[in-house]
Amino acid sequence: MKKIIMYSLLLSTLFAASNAMAQTEEEKVKTVLRAYKAALENLNVEGTEKYFTSNSEILETGKVEGSYQDYIAHHIGPELGHFKSFTYNNYKVNVIVDGDYAFGTETYIYVIVLKEGEKVIERQGAATSVLHKEGGVWKIMKSHNSSRAAKKPAH
Repeated sequence: MKKIIMYSLLLSTLFAASNAMAQTEEEKVKTVLRAYKAALENLNVEGTEKYFTSNSEILETGKVEGSYQDYIAHHIGPELGHFKSFTYNNYKVNVIVDGDYAFGTETYIYVIVLKEGEKVIERQGAATSVLHKEGGVWKIMKSHNSSRAAKKPAH
């Protein structure tokens, strides 16, 4: 009887530790995704290469943008220079971790205010990301985001 109780306690402890580790890895992945989002909101992508693998691939609204280095050099980097502000509202992130890979889904409404003319752009967006754990650090390997006109609230 003591052996059964001892084994039960051991298995419960191992199961709890395993769940805690999985939750910790999920939070680490979410931290990477949120840090990149924060950089965009700060209109500054300097140093964000650390969040991406060297063989990363970015897809945006039906177009393959290339590696993250290509994306910041030719798309999002220059684009941010035209923004007065960039904010994410109703941001939600869900993550599944499977070994050294993680899969993230982000949903949000982003609001961009352009410097010139104060034009406001509001879009409903979603992104899926595949992350790979390299040397104990989670990095975005593939990211695909898309958006459409934000839904107007029903009256």
